[in-house]
Amino acid sequence: MAEAQQICTFTYKELAETLVKQQGIHEGLWGVYVKFGINATNIGTTPNDIVPAAIVPILEIGIQRFKEENNLTVDAAIVKPA
Repeated sequence: MAEAQQICTFTYKELAETLVKQQGIHEGLWGVYVKFGINATNIGTTPNDIVPAAIVPILEIGIQRFKEENNLTVDAAIVKPA
């Protein structure tokens, strides 16, 4: 099997649509949400150039219900009709 040469990317709407379909949701506006964490550390290549830095990992990626349509949302009734 050939090695992948290109990484596939998705828009927020494409990601929301995929997750709505995977979860079997048939109604409502749903959009992407990301839960971030935050940590701190000191970094540097030598003891004389150490600086404080923030590390912001992505802890969760999911969907949540929205009240209004925006660039993160899809209408489940359209993308996954009952």
